[in-house]
Amino acid sequence: MMTLKTIVSIVPLLAILTSLLAAFGIFALRKSPNWREGCSILAAVVKFGLVMSLYPLIRDGYTVECPIVTFPAGILPNLGFALRVDALGFLFAAVASFLWILTTLYSIGYMRTLKEHAQARYYVCFALALTGALGVAFSGNLLTLFLFYEFITVSTYLLVVHEENEEAYAAGTKYLTYLMGTGKLFFLPAIIFTYALTGTLDFKVGGVFAGVSPFWAGLTLILFVAGVAKAGLMPFHNWLPSAMVAPTPVSALLHAVAVVKAGVFTIVRIVLSIYGVGFLDNLGLGICMAFVASITVVGASIIALRQDNLKMRLAYSTISQLSYVILGVMLLSPDGVKGSILQIVAHAFGKITLFFCAGAIYVGIHKKYISEMAGIGKTMPWTMGAFTVGAFSMIGVPPLAGFAVKWRLLLGSMEAHQILIVGVLLGSTLLNAAYFLPILKTAYFDESADAAHQHEAPLIMRVALVTTAVGTILVGLYSDFFVSLLKGLA
Repeated sequence: MMTLKTIVSIVPLLAILTSLLAAFGIFALRKSPNWREGCSILAAVVKFGLVMSLYPLIRDGYTVECPIVTFPAGILPNLGFALRVDALGFLFAAVASFLWILTTLYSIGYMRTLKEHAQARYYVCFALALTGALGVAFSGNLLTLFLFYEFITVSTYLLVVHEENEEAYAAGTKYLTYLMGTGKLFFLPAIIFTYALTGTLDFKVGGVFAGVSPFWAGLTLILFVAGVAKAGLMPFHNWLPSAMVAPTPVSALLHAVAVVKAGVFTIVRIVLSIYGVGFLDNLGLGICMAFVASITVVGASIIALRQDNLKMRLAYSTISQLSYVILGVMLLSPDGVKGSILQIVAHAFGKITLFFCAGAIYVGIHKKYISEMAGIGKTMPWTMGAFTVGAFSMIGVPPLAGFAVKWRLLLGSMEAHQILIVGVLLGSTLLNAAYFLPILKTAYFDESADAAHQHEAPLIMRVALVTTAVGTILVGLYSDFFVSLLKGLA
């Protein structure tokens, strides 16, 4: 059992507010590019520092709490807005805040080189998105989480429609329809059912559903899973490929830092802190949901095979790879849960590396399609070296982060006596190789007819993508460090 030691601190609130205040600062400095970008970098560093200041407490088994508003007991008992930081929330927040630093550096090179318009608005929305992401990570109950969950959707909409053309607005409409529509139709009713059935929305070790009838518990779980469209489970995934019309740093944000990660994090949080592993195991609901996730793991990989647009292939890869998170936690076994949460970290570093590389390729040679990238392994060695690390991690090549995840998921599948899931994991690994290795073959072994005009992206972009590639290696080598924080959760 996880320790019940708690400590009250304002640090979680300060970490959330840092990027919110930065958004106002960036807007005020909108006419001074150097100052507004400096403000964004400073805020990212301060935010990461505040999050990391919580590490000693999390390491020692404490839960950090920060009550904000409690409703009168005579009106809505056991209900309010509150922040709570445990190992799960800390890991998500630490990854998101660290990658914001690198994404800001990368964005400076990308946006300036391509002379993108509305750059101040872009940085403001980035800061707001990170406010929502940390809010989700540090939420102490479902009501608080829902508030920040919807805040992410609103704040990232302007990033999705950044190009302000017909295609961008169509993608933005689909984005809002899927994310806000499912939230109102499914997620919000699930929260209401939870409060009506249990009398609380607080996150607790072991969950709050003990004693609730299997029918209502199962119905509420279905509503939760359907309502978290950000997780990208089929058939609620179509918004994600459409959103690739946005600038590449935005795609990196959607996949690795904020939106999709917030979705799978929310499902993990609901499984562990609303239902509880023991309760779901007794109901037999977990394995059913694991097989639902398996359909997305395999189906999205098959669709990825047919994509020539690099960002679209990466988008379908994300839909598949993040379903590992849901599959793992729904196995309800110790290693399954550990592998699930480790995938949030591993995928963040690996996939942001791949999107950074896609953006660097576009800046360097103005190509979007894989079939047009012959020979760039020779002319863009830093970019393609980092891309190779990210791709090998997604495939599961040791000792990279993706291998550490898949190994634990395999162990978790065997702990749960689910041989079919083992087959899904092995089959999906072959599919991962099938859609990543042809990219590397084209880059390294095909001859380019335009090598003289191919060159690397600006140094600041290369620094960011090489750093995330190194992070992918380190997460794999030191995966036991991350897992050690999760022993109470699993």
